[in-house]
Amino acid sequence: MKNWVKGLVGLVVVASILVGCAPEEKKEESKEDGVKKVRLGVMPSTDNIPFLVAHKEEFDKKNGVEIELEMFKSAPDRDAAFQAGKVDGVISDLVGLAIYLEGGMDVKTVAAPYDQFDLLSGDKTIKSVEDLREKEVVFSKLTGTAYAVDMMLKDKGLLMSDIKVTEIPQVPARLELLKNNKAAAAILPEPFITMGKTKGMHVVSSTRDLGINPFAIVFGSDFIKNEKSSIQGMFDAYNEGSAYIAKNEPSEFLDIFIKDVGFPSDLKDKIEVPDFGKIEPVKESDVTSALEWSRNAGLLSKNIKPKEVMSNVYFK
Repeated sequence: MKNWVKGLVGLVVVASILVGCAPEEKKEESKEDGVKKVRLGVMPSTDNIPFLVAHKEEFDKKNGVEIELEMFKSAPDRDAAFQAGKVDGVISDLVGLAIYLEGGMDVKTVAAPYDQFDLLSGDKTIKSVEDLREKEVVFSKLTGTAYAVDMMLKDKGLLMSDIKVTEIPQVPARLELLKNNKAAAAILPEPFITMGKTKGMHVVSSTRDLGINPFAIVFGSDFIKNEKSSIQGMFDAYNEGSAYIAKNEPSEFLDIFIKDVGFPSDLKDKIEVPDFGKIEPVKESDVTSALEWSRNAGLLSKNIKPKEVMSNVYFK
């Protein structure tokens, strides 16, 4: 495991060096007609909806930015793109933040998206986390999903060693394992939770049940410093997109989400659209918890204080 972590950190360092040697690729970021393109790396999840709506309704351009979402099916792919400078920022998790920092990336959180990790099961005998003892649980090791599972287990007095862990980074593949009864439970985000529910699966636990939000929107410190107005414009557009969602029927905006994620169109009416509200700052308590977990997992050796990696660029 330690060798795996060292290899991942090495990848971050190499990617950072390569980015530093390739300034020509940054030309596309130059402002045109006062509009700044902001490239955000994301996973398939409902937390993308306000950004998608903001772009479709041109709330982004109204606020001086063009929001471009780059979709990835796994966290490692998303992180590799971020490390290589192919996206300006990412909707990630706080364990991902720790990995970036350990690898020498100068990054900070700027906000917390409305999102959650749910533990889903298709086994009707599994009614609580305690029922997963000695059962196979699917997630991605040494990531935010592992952190979420660990917190759910600890909440019920269990340890990671009390379950059987199956490593699957790709979100769609986790759901397929549940469909085929190859695992007792899996960590999933929306809309895959909804997809699972339509197949008779149920939620065993959620990060929201625990009162934690392991997610964060992360940008490089240089981008935050040099593109403060772009980040502010992006979140102003997000808030307008969220308000639009609250005032309109899902049929007015879900098609773009279905197309973006590859969600089955016949399940459109099953998608649970939350009340996103305005974008919120990351909680210091969430950062503290995730960084401590990352240290214990061998992902973070640096002595970093939470406030050092939390930017208030939008919430001053």
